[in-house]
Amino acid sequence: MKVAATVLGPTLAGGVIKRRPKMMGLLEKMQADTNAVRLMQDLRSRYRAPLVELAVPGRSFALVLSADEVGRVLAESPEPFSPANLEKRAALEKFQPHGVLISKGGERARRRAFNEKALETPQPLHHLTPVVQAKIQEEVAALPAAGTLDWEQFAAVWWRIVRRVVLGDGARDDNTTTELLDRLRRSSNWAYLTPRHSGLQERVLARLRGHLTRAEAGSLAEVIAQTPQSDDDDPASQVGHWLFAFDAAAMVSFRALALLATHPQAREQALAETPPDLPHLRASVLDTVRLWPTTPAILRDITKEIDDLPAGTGLLVYTPFFHRDDQNLPYAHSFVPEIWLDGRAQQNPALVPFSAGPGECPARNLVLMVTSVLLAALLEKRDFLLTSGQKLGPAHALPSTLDNFGLTFSVRPRR
Repeated sequence: MKVAATVLGPTLAGGVIKRRPKMMGLLEKMQADTNAVRLMQDLRSRYRAPLVELAVPGRSFALVLSADEVGRVLAESPEPFSPANLEKRAALEKFQPHGVLISKGGERARRRAFNEKALETPQPLHHLTPVVQAKIQEEVAALPAAGTLDWEQFAAVWWRIVRRVVLGDGARDDNTTTELLDRLRRSSNWAYLTPRHSGLQERVLARLRGHLTRAEAGSLAEVIAQTPQSDDDDPASQVGHWLFAFDAAAMVSFRALALLATHPQAREQALAETPPDLPHLRASVLDTVRLWPTTPAILRDITKEIDDLPAGTGLLVYTPFFHRDDQNLPYAHSFVPEIWLDGRAQQNPALVPFSAGPGECPARNLVLMVTSVLLAALLEKRDFLLTSGQKLGPAHALPSTLDNFGLTFSVRPRR
């Protein structure tokens, strides 16, 4: 019951698939993740085991309690630790019915290969980087050089950039597709507790297919058209997931901007870099995700009996526990981008801002490129002062829960 109330409850309340702004504000006031991490630390001390089984009616479920076990579970996906977890499938199939995350076997292998080919997963910089950089510069230039910046203003700029990058310039102002997809994702928060909205799902997929058919030059839609694919790859489903991932990236970017605004040394290091090679800004994004994971619950289902747990058992990796474990991480509550540059982060198998192993986000490098280039463009000619009251500077232990929707900035031309 404690795990349900302290760990699972707040995570579900905040919205796993689409965040709920009012609830995120309440969770920030409660600092909900603080209690959740403390409970997980207590469970680790009490059981001294890598896995602990939960009493879930009608479902075999276990918590992952050791960093090494996190590494094992993620490295050994999709067999015997399948990413196509029961609860995940119930949620994601509502807006990406053929997405790679909820696919199995040969279908998963083909769709994963398609995603990696189009997204150029192994490459630090996608070949579209110069085009993406130009689009970001154009959209940021349209922002006022002075005044205020809140989430609503930032999100409007963000989604214009994302639609241009993914679907082409012709989709720049297609707010309708974004809003319809948001409706599907809000319903997906409830997983199998709500019915599938087949009509709405088909409307969204049809609109995405229309943009993909244009295959506009300089967009990922053009790359998709040039990428070998089978009949069941369903690119619109894959793109539905990409847009889902970019929603999380917006939250990260706005939080990273708040950290850079309150950490002068990190900001100056970032300003010294020349796009698109932005190692400090990429590291800043990575550490922002460590501090406030956009995927707080990594789920797997085991496909055969393991450690006395039957096949079909669900596993939960609660990432805030491992990312903010002040019993093991001296920098748990500090902004330390340098751990991603000096090798310390890579030595810890439980620091997984984009998951890890064969199930790692195939858009990891693309997202890091877009977010770091955007932050560089914002900081180039503007100074940002955080005005919403959160204590995020280096003199403070950073809050365990941060509501991105409530962040506000005063903006002035850079001195």
